Amino acid sequence: MKKITIAILALILVGMLIPTGFATDSNLVITYGETTNANSDYKSIVDAFFTSQANVDLNNVNSKVITADQVNQVSSGITGKSYSSSQIYSSALLDLNDNDNLQVSVDKSKITTITGDMYISALKSAGITSGHVYVTSPVQATGESALAGIMNAYEEVTDVEIPETVKEAANEEIYTQAEIVENSGVDADSLSQLVDDVKQEVSNDNVTDHDTIVNIINNYVENNNINITNNDIENLANTIEQVQNVQGDVNYYKDQVSGFLNDSNSSGGFSLDGLFEWVKTFLNGN
Repeated sequence: MKKITIAILALILVGMLIPTGFATDSNLVITYGETTNANSDYKSIVDAFFTSQANVDLNNVNSKVITADQVNQVSSGITGKSYSSSQIYSSALLDLNDNDNLQVSVDKSKITTITGDMYISALKSAGITSGHVYVTSPVQATGESALAGIMNAYEEVTDVEIPETVKEAANEEIYTQAEIVENSGVDADSLSQLVDDVKQEVSNDNVTDHDTIVNIINNYVENNNINITNNDIENLANTIEQVQNVQGDVNYYKDQVSGFLNDSNSSGGFSLDGLFEWVKTFLNGN
């Protein structure tokens, strides 16, 4: 009888060690730009970047398509830009298995305007502080539309919707920085650092007054010799003020996803070492 029991337990262990093969990883999701998804060559280029950079099997990754309509819902209210279904290239892969710190890896050969630090700053404005995001495009693109896909990916993985006010603030931050980089020629990394530092000071001092935020930006610009216009400073102040004003919604969202992000690297309670220990205890007791 004991031999039969041991044989059954051995079969259970072997079964647990055999990979399921076709199961998708719920902590991974790709968002393809509508244009990229519709073109097999474009999609292959994007997939090759994700495979090489993230070292994942894309057969085990869920995917979604980000349409021009979704992007326009964001961009039209911020920049007035309107995109067609043939202009949405930027694509993103979210990996929440790697969630100790927020990281964004950008394909600099294809994404021309938005930097990794810009994405990180905007995502932190939305209360997102974990995960590794990869951003690329099959052709050169600014990368502005990718943020909509990235936030959509977080919603897909966590099953928690980001408040619209928070999305708007984060997207406006991206679009404002992109516009300044394109029009003023300021270094993207310097601008991203400016925004990050000013947001930190505004948050620490709980500043909500517009003129005070303008003064903080002016001081930073002068001290760091950054060449942007007064209009740029006003736009940045409006953006940072909006981020500050939605902190209540940001904190609510962070509370909703905190448990998931803290547990997403766990194996759902299954421990192979624990299982072997249980088998040994069982056999010793029998």
